[in-house]
This record gives sequence, structure tokens and C-alpha cells, in this order.
Amino acid sequence: MAPEDPKPVRTRIAPSPTGEPHIGNMYVALVNWALARQTGGQFLVRIEDTDRSRFVEGAEQMFLDALAWLGLDHDEGPDVGGPVGPYRQSERLEIYRREVARILSTGHAYRCFCSPERLAQVRKERQKAGSETGYDRLCRGLAPGEVERKLAAGEKATVRLAVPLEGETRFEDGVRGPITVRNETIDDQVLLKSDGYPTYHLASVVDDHAMRITHVVRAEEWIISTPKHILLYEALGWQPPQFFHLPLIRNPDRSKLSKRKNPTNVLWYREQGYLPEAVTNFLGLLGHSMPDGREVFSREEFLKDFSLARVGTTGPVFDMEKFEWLNGEWIRRLPREDLAARLKAEGFVPKAILEKFAGPGAPGFLAIVRLMQERLKKLSEFADATAFFVERLPYNPQDLIPEKKGKPLHTAAETLAALERLRDALAAAPAWEAKALEELVRALAGDLGWKPADLFMSLRVAVTCRKVSTPLFETMEILGKDESLARLDGAIAVARG
Repeated sequence: MAPEDPKPVRTRIAPSPTGEPHIGNMYVALVNWALARQTGGQFLVRIEDTDRSRFVEGAEQMFLDALAWLGLDHDEGPDVGGPVGPYRQSERLEIYRREVARILSTGHAYRCFCSPERLAQVRKERQKAGSETGYDRLCRGLAPGEVERKLAAGEKATVRLAVPLEGETRFEDGVRGPITVRNETIDDQVLLKSDGYPTYHLASVVDDHAMRITHVVRAEEWIISTPKHILLYEALGWQPPQFFHLPLIRNPDRSKLSKRKNPTNVLWYREQGYLPEAVTNFLGLLGHSMPDGREVFSREEFLKDFSLARVGTTGPVFDMEKFEWLNGEWIRRLPREDLAARLKAEGFVPKAILEKFAGPGAPGFLAIVRLMQERLKKLSEFADATAFFVERLPYNPQDLIPEKKGKPLHTAAETLAALERLRDALAAAPAWEAKALEELVRALAGDLGWKPADLFMSLRVAVTCRKVSTPLFETMEILGKDESLARLDGAIAVARG
């Protein structure tokens, strides 16, 4: 499917509400969203909640929240409605049962009365014999009278698709090209479970047809199921949609992405201070390349240039270092006021910082944000990196003595004398502005016979309680003269012992 194709398409993302919203689902959602938006089509959300044993309360809302956070707006779904609803499969059971009755009547499906114990035994025996592990089709030959007798006796039954025993099933994968499978290797999959709920195979096919989905874009793990779906479309007398199977996201060791090795919950990234722009940017790089090779791009730029022709078949690696780098790039792209607003809205600014610097007539908060913007990789780093603005943190007195490669450059006595001279000079400073303060300290370093960088280090530890901080003199300007001198007094007291 090329972006210049003028025909509107209908795509969908169909999560199961069985847990946290997986970042791999968002990767698939991004592609489906882009295809629909490129052609003026529709992007749908359908909740596949027929597996009641794994249902997790609240999972549906978490998924919808994740989509909204990433800006992947949808045209139809359980929350917004639409002309082909309902959009939860648990609310469509009669539709599935009606279609099952139809293909039972045409002989394309049959009832299976085999117990789970028997099926497990068949599977075990087939594995031992080295043959296909699918169902042995014991119930496929049951006479109609026998089926009716069993049903009348209250025996539980599933409904299976009667897969042709000969020939081949072929389909064109929009990412991988033609795929052909021998029918003898395709299992007679269950369509309707004994509890009356449909399996994924039946519900997905029935819903994609009823919802007029033109392009099914999903992960490559569903390739093995696609021949079954093609046969089911044929049994129902329907035209299949186009299929596209995206490569699975991989851990650095090439294993399938899992939460054991990488965080997979999309909302975890929000909690850690990743920007939605960075998340969609990162997902847009997975298995896909922009035409000019650039790596930093907006959701709108991705939408404009996305093409399935540039989706590879090799599973992309989930590189956390690159993810963090991208997030830092997006933090630096934000207007300062926007960054400040997001930090506050997401709860990453300590209350003490807000009270001291962000109140009416206290513009210092934006100044702190300006100093931090070049240093943050995640919004969650803000609180720890700015703690010294509102509290005097403990530090090792030895840190006041400048050193290089672990060796002190001055004695403790020399350092104490330098700090005392610094205190006097700063107390007499005519202007408490970053540039003037730096000039004053540089000049004093010359008088003391110190390198400016060494004196800066001692002063930095005295004022910020850290060896690494925001720019020293701009930080002192924000702290103010009284607080800076008070901290310097504290350092002198520590140095005196």
C-alpha cells in the first residue's frame, strides 16, 4: 500500500484487554493509523475480549489512554461509537453464532465433542511420532444423527473449520510477498468454543468483514494463522482484505521483546518522563526508514513519508539507549514554556521547587527549566537534578578540594583559604548576575594562583553540594546572594572541621 494510493482504506487495531498496553501494539497502531490517515480513510479500535479467563479490568481504558497520549486518534471504537458497532467482541456473540450456524449448514464446519484430555493425549502422541500436532479430525466424520444425539444428551462441543484435505492456500503479504501453505498442514481450528464464545480466528474474520476493514496490518506472529483466515473467508463466501505482517520487535539478543528484558508497558514510559513525540518517533524507526534517512521526525512527518515499501522483514531491535537519546532530542526541541508546563502537569516538579520558584512574581522556575533543558534525557530526572535548589544536601568534605584523576591539586589549608577569599569577594560583589560573578571568580583564581576550573569546582560543591550540576554561575544567580553566601559559609565551616 503506497501513501499516494488515492483509495481510502479502513484499518484497525484490535487489542485484547488482558494486561498493560504493550508498546508492540502501539507500533502496529501507528502503522495502521498512518495508512488510514494518508488516504483519508478510517482507523478503528476493536476490543477483542472473548478470552474471559484472561480478562483484566481496566485494561481497555489503559489502551485507549495510551493511544490518546500518543495522539493516535481513531474514528470508530468502543469509546466513540460508529456505524458498525458494537466494537467489543463480547457484545457481538450473536453475530458469531449466526455465521457459525451458516457454515455448519454448508458443511464447511463441524462439531467436535473431544474432551481437553483427549486432545492433550492426541497432541502428545503426535509429538512423539514426529507428525503434525494438530487435531486428528476424529469428529469430522460423525453422522448427523450421532451429532444430534450427543447434543441432545448435553455433551459439550466446539465447532471446527473443515479445512480442505488437499491443495494449497495462497495469499499475498504486502510486506513479504506471496505465501503458499499446503492445506494438509493446516489444523481444523476451533471457531466456536464450548462456552459459546468465538476464538480469535472466527471473531477476527467476521468482524473485519462486518467492519469493512480493507487492510489488516498486524505482527508477523499472525502469519501462521492467515491461511486459516483465508479458508474461513472462502467458507463464508467473503472477499479477504489485504494482509500485511510487520516484523516483531526484538531485544538486543534478538529474542522477542518481553518485559523480562525491556519495559513493554507504554504508560511506563509516560511515568518515566518520555515524551509522546519521542515514543512515536522511536516506534516509527522500528523496521521502517524515512526516505532521507533522518532519525528525528514528528508524527506528522512520519505520516507524510511513511510507506510500507520501506518496512523491512528483519525484526527491529529495541534499543533503549537510542530511545533515551531521542527523548532528550525532543525535550530540547520543546519551547521552554511548554517543557515547564509538561514537567508540572506530569508531576515531575517537587512541591518545594514550585513553592519557592514557580509562584506569582517568582520567574526562577523557567530559569531552572532553561538550565535543565540541555541536560535532561527524561522528565523524571528533573526532581533529583534540581533538589539542591531547595535543600542543602550532604556531601563529602573532601569534594571541596579540587582533584584530577583522584589526586588533590591543592591542600586542605589552601582550599579553606581560597573559600574564605571567595566568600569575601562574593559578599562585596556589586551585581549578582551570572556573567559578573564568573568574571569576579576568574579574577580571584588568578590572584590565588589557581586554575579557574579548580576554583569553580570548589565553589560548585560548596553552593550546589554536588560535583556535577547546572551551570554554576547561572545557578548562583537563581539561588540568590543570601542563599549562595550561606552555603559558602557552611562549606567553610565544614573545611575548618
